[in-house]
Amino acid sequence: MKKAFISQGDSRHKLKITRNVHIQLKDGKQKEFVQLFESQILPVLRQQKGFQDEITLVDNGRVLAISFWDDRKNAEMYHTSVFPKLVEKLNPMIQGPPKVETYEVATSTLAVAA
Repeated sequence: MKKAFISQGDSRHKLKITRNVHIQLKDGKQKEFVQLFESQILPVLRQQKGFQDEITLVDNGRVLAISFWDDRKNAEMYHTSVFPKLVEKLNPMIQGPPKVETYEVATSTLAVAA
């Protein structure tokens, strides 16, 4: 599949919103976090209306989880109804509450067929 640069004005642009979740892990919990995220968090995300993709970055106990959504309404519905339950699963391995930021996607090359 050839990738193409897509701007927000393009009708093929499906990624409208990102949720950027910043997490600080407790010492020594990085491997456990990745395993839990892959086995329990991603399957739930994939079932959410409007969910498009997820990129999770981890470095020295810092996590940036970026999820892509088709619109703000679906991202907010997930944030209020599902996200708190997932945070409960992560609580044993994280320090403090996650910080969530929401952005509109201006441009993207993710999984767009040319």
